[in-house]
Amino acid sequence: MVANKQKVIRLLKTARGQIDGLLKMVEDDRYCVDISNQIAATQAILKSANREILHAHIQGCVREAFENGDQQQKDAKIEEIIAIFDRLNQ
Repeated sequence: MVANKQKVIRLLKTARGQIDGLLKMVEDDRYCVDISNQIAATQAILKSANREILHAHIQGCVREAFENGDQQQKDAKIEEIIAIFDRLNQ
């Protein structure tokens, strides 16, 4: 992985901490809107981690395939990126 590994680890650990907090909020019967807001915040952190990883993938693996790969590798990377966009836009 060529992403900023420490940044990704920090984001994922923060999300894990927020999920632990969410479990406690549910167990404590906290206000639904507060729980929902925390879920949204956790999702934003996970999106940020995913964005970091995908940027690094495009700048590293995809760029390498286009600089050094054959047409089949290039086509595979294009299909991979299209699948990611499709999944993210569901």
